[in-house]
Amino acid sequence: MPRFNPYTLQMQITRMFEQGQSLFATMKVHDWLKERNEDPAAYEVLFHQKPAPPGSGEVMVVEIELRRKDGQPVDPWLQEQVNQHA
Repeated sequence: MPRFNPYTLQMQITRMFEQGQSLFATMKVHDWLKERNEDPAAYEVLFHQKPAPPGSGEVMVVEIELRRKDGQPVDPWLQEQVNQHA
């Protein structure tokens, strides 16, 4: 059973970028994929820094993009979950 974490993956990744720990962000996403019984080696992980939405209290948000290495489309549910805000 996965550990309960009150922070979304996107929040954790954004915080890593803010703290200069972006080097570990890909490993964090790979761990997240493993928890969902996905093969991390099948995915390329890309990060896009964007301005945070007004009123969020944040300056920037990091959007996570998953791409399958075999060229197949990424499951829309998985892509939505990786960037879940709350």
